[in-house]
Amino acid sequence: MSHAAQTAVLHNIDDDFVARPKPLLAAWTLCEREWVRFIRQRNRVFGAIGQPIIFWLLFGAGLGPSFRLAGDSGGISYREYFFPGSLILILLFTAIFATISIIEDRREGFLQSVLVAPAPRWAMVLGKIVGGSLIALVQGLIFLFLGLTLSLHFTLVSLALIVVLLAIVSLALTGLGFVIAWRLDSTQGFHAIMSVFLMPMWLLSGAFFPATEGWLGWIVRLNPLTYGVALLRRLLYWDAADEVRVVALQGLPEAWLCWTVITVFAITMFLLAWLVSRGRTTGDLL
Repeated sequence: MSHAAQTAVLHNIDDDFVARPKPLLAAWTLCEREWVRFIRQRNRVFGAIGQPIIFWLLFGAGLGPSFRLAGDSGGISYREYFFPGSLILILLFTAIFATISIIEDRREGFLQSVLVAPAPRWAMVLGKIVGGSLIALVQGLIFLFLGLTLSLHFTLVSLALIVVLLAIVSLALTGLGFVIAWRLDSTQGFHAIMSVFLMPMWLLSGAFFPATEGWLGWIVRLNPLTYGVALLRRLLYWDAADEVRVVALQGLPEAWLCWTVITVFAITMFLLAWLVSRGRTTGDLL
């Protein structure tokens, strides 16, 4: 975003708060700014959607011949199994690109100007998280339509529930990215955290391979993202035949538990983002 556009955003926030505080207006203004930045940085679309689609196609073609779920007679391909994980990966990448802008805003001085504006910190956090989450949701819905190329069928109820789930997961991942980015002062450090924390978090969510027994299985069960992937898998097979559902959903946690965990995860990430935004930063994770 240009300097003039940033000045206009700050002017809008400051002028509206001179008379009386309007935190929701400030949040909406910051949310709108995330969309303006996204539209002007079209390479983010390829980074967030292109790479997961490439993973989905390549891994589907490479691992498909050797993949088979227990009890499956060959009706569920690896590309179909990997579809929910690829969709969650798009939300993760979009959250990364959205929250990495916090580091850029700090460098440009825009973040400091927002922090001294007469708006509560939660409004700033809300605007950044909701803006990034809406972008992630739209890109996730675009990829969702690729499910029509598989043996997946959507009903109005299942589609509505999928949209709600994707929105909650987007809020959770964007909030998590906010917490990490707030304590960093370099994009290189953010990419390092992504490599050693965020990507393993996705890999150990049942997105890439089914949960196993032993210590690896415990890590998968303790991962909150596991419940988002599991619930998405349940919703994608909402209208499938009984024999297909039994095979596709074997070993997955119950739907009520998934809804509870992923909702608590999203709320916790927002509260944690609000708390860390109230403190000072002194460097990379220090």
